[in-house]
Amino acid sequence: MSEPMQPPQKQKQVADRDSADRLAGDLRALAGPEWHHLHYGVAVSGGPDSMALLWLMATLLPGQVWAATVDHGLRKGSDEEARMVASFCNREHIPHSTLRPTAPIKGSLQAAARAERYHLLDQWRVANALDHILTAHHADDQLETIVMRLNRASGVGGLSAIRARNGVVMRPLLHWRRSELVGLALENDLPFVDDPSNSNNRFDRARLRQALKSQTILDPAAAARSAGWLAEADEALDWAVERLIASWPDASDIAVIRNESYPPEMFRRIVALRLRANAAQLAIRGASLDGVVAAMHKGKRAMVGALLIDPVRGFEGTIWRISAAPRRKLPKKA
Repeated sequence: MSEPMQPPQKQKQVADRDSADRLAGDLRALAGPEWHHLHYGVAVSGGPDSMALLWLMATLLPGQVWAATVDHGLRKGSDEEARMVASFCNREHIPHSTLRPTAPIKGSLQAAARAERYHLLDQWRVANALDHILTAHHADDQLETIVMRLNRASGVGGLSAIRARNGVVMRPLLHWRRSELVGLALENDLPFVDDPSNSNNRFDRARLRQALKSQTILDPAAAARSAGWLAEADEALDWAVERLIASWPDASDIAVIRNESYPPEMFRRIVALRLRANAAQLAIRGASLDGVVAAMHKGKRAMVGALLIDPVRGFEGTIWRISAAPRRKLPKKA
């Protein structure tokens, strides 16, 4: 005997609860067993994905959710989008702030705007005593990032793409599809806007997004799982390298680099880690790092930023020392 059909409203309530329970599982995996006692700030651009995340969080943890919209003022209409989010939050009794940079964005527009966005969000998080910032990156975003990194010949770390957790920033929707989030926004009559930069072919990601929309071979959900495993592999390699260095007889001397026939990937990480120990701001990877390692193996001096790597006489090919590069002499004035 078949079960009686539930009325549409009841079906919707069940579907909403299923979505909230699914998000609860994602949060538990990222924040731990005390996830439901924490306070969260949600970064809300006004797009369907971030509006769906905010709605799910407010449904799941009412009174423990704050929202913030970063308005860089870089395009017409961005202030209206921020007001739309603020109006929704006011209606739903969700505390909301609109964050704006104090100075114009300079340099590479997208990279600089992203850095400023996370800076403003973290200041806001601290000011409101929030435990975590949540962003609405999803599986389709993850696939786009993986393909972009493939085009740049990235290694394990790069192909792990968007991390599910990076410090206090968490991305619980990386296993959700964009279409699922748009569906949630439509079904629950959530206001949202489409950022025109998402279809602006001036940007690499926008062109790639358009290309990936029409393909059916790559599965974003599967790609997101692969990226998660690559992130775990990346962390495992770093863990192993730190313990290798700790086992050296001169481990406390941050100027020393040793190579005891380590696999190439391990040695690359050893070199990068030792360089950062001497200059915390130094980030070297990819072809630049390979060039330094190749010079070291050839017994040559390698210069990286303001540092020199020299082979130790008598231990060529196995031990090197890092030192400060000599200051360049300024030309004498006539």
